[in-house]
Amino acid sequence: MIYEVKVTPGVKKDEIIIEGSHITVRTTKHPTGGEANEAVIKLLSKHFHAAKRNIIIKKGNTSRNKLIEIVV
Repeated sequence: MIYEVKVTPGVKKDEIIIEGSHITVRTTKHPTGGEANEAVIKLLSKHFHAAKRNIIIKKGNTSRNKLIEIVV
């Protein structure tokens, strides 16, 4: 499945908010050095019970708005 994901880095608490095919991921990590992307992949892998290698950022590697594919 492919999801539209909006990432909000640098917040106080990690959380995932799902509304249809749109997902908002809030993470405590900052975007420097790709830390926020790694945190997003980790959080989504936990939520969807999928391996981290099965979560692929298709578009928006350096943007807050991303297209992410989750292969189950």
